Amino acid sequence: MYTSIFIFVVGELKAEDWPQWLGMNRDAIWRETGIINTFDEVKPKLIWKAKIGGGYSGPAVSGGRVFVMDRVGHDTDLKNGSLLHAGDPPKNPNFIKRMLPGFERLLCFDEKNGQIIWEHKYDCPYRSVAIYAIGPRVTPTVDGDHVYTLGAEGNLLCLKVETGNLLWSRNLRVEFDITTPEWGFSAHPLVDGNKLICMVGGKHSTVVAFDKLTGQEIWRSGNARQPGYCAPVIYTLGGERQLIVWDSDQLRGLNPETGRAYWEVDVKPTFAMSIGVPQHEGNRLFVMGYSHVSAMIEVAENGNSAEVIWRGDTTRGIGGVFNTAVIRDGHVYGCGQNGRYICIRLEDGKRRWSTFEPSTGYRPSSWANVFTVQNGENYWLFNDLGDVVIAKMNPQGFQMISKTHLIEPTHRVGNRMVVWSHPALANACVFIRNDKEIRCYNVAQQ
Repeated sequence: MYTSIFIFVVGELKAEDWPQWLGMNRDAIWRETGIINTFDEVKPKLIWKAKIGGGYSGPAVSGGRVFVMDRVGHDTDLKNGSLLHAGDPPKNPNFIKRMLPGFERLLCFDEKNGQIIWEHKYDCPYRSVAIYAIGPRVTPTVDGDHVYTLGAEGNLLCLKVETGNLLWSRNLRVEFDITTPEWGFSAHPLVDGNKLICMVGGKHSTVVAFDKLTGQEIWRSGNARQPGYCAPVIYTLGGERQLIVWDSDQLRGLNPETGRAYWEVDVKPTFAMSIGVPQHEGNRLFVMGYSHVSAMIEVAENGNSAEVIWRGDTTRGIGGVFNTAVIRDGHVYGCGQNGRYICIRLEDGKRRWSTFEPSTGYRPSSWANVFTVQNGENYWLFNDLGDVVIAKMNPQGFQMISKTHLIEPTHRVGNRMVVWSHPALANACVFIRNDKEIRCYNVAQQ
């Protein structure tokens, strides 16, 4: 059970922790009340900021503490490491791997003032694509008095929340004899009962369940070429609790207790870039990925089979890359390629509208991205320029309410500077980071 904080103050503020990626229930819904509805009257107030190193890892907030991973002691130009290619390296820099020495850290801050309570640091040379090797990808997961982390090279750790003491660790890359994915281990582990479920890779070990208290293996399943980058998630489909995993080759529904497959369908992401987590409404699942890959899958009433109902293309569906879509009332909302924010109908993938307002504002831009979080009747949309937009959305259209800037982008991708870390929204605050600092803003109604 995740630790959560509930506080009631004047203005009927109901506060809640954000102990893992996408929040308390991993659904990108911010359930707090008493949050500001517009920036025109009340600007977010900066409470504190603290220096950190590089990384894509988002913050987690639990029990008065903020946890985030970073990378230090490395070549920040990402150019000096030896090439990791037997012959000539690829011409496309998005696939050039280098050996880059450095260290990964887990930092624990005081939620009220940003003071460091403890840190855990370990040596971790990177073997992934060099131009993106700025740091860890995965948001820490807090479960009671334990915090779990997964580094970009497959270092899986369990630490004591109070002290940072290491309780157990597994080196997934070494123990399962696998090659580091091009863009590092990126799938956020999932706590389910006594299990910690991880996308691993390797022969017959695409997904592995570990005992969360000891790190001992419980079961393993799958034989995909690569684990992909998509976090595992559990839904009730066809009357069964099903573990949904999307790897380099297919989408599968598994029994979370045994790893046995209920069903599998061929939905192959381009370059193994399964990133956004499949979303569901009823027995229907929606997935999206790079190069206009998207699909709607329907699971049978008995939960033991599934079929693809439609597949997306350049005019149908949403080809989102780095974000997870949301489904509300039979419609899907998400950021497609080049920053085009789109609403589609779930049943057939037909587009209802699209806009660049929450991303670039007016035109497409390479790799532009928007994270979507729902708060009551509003949506908070965090773009990769460090802005946040409050908006209302329905199948009839997109309405921007207001917009403000929270943090500077620090990671260069092509000719753009971006921030690709999902924020945490907890206890009437926004916690957001780049490659130099983490910030805490108060966004409670006055």
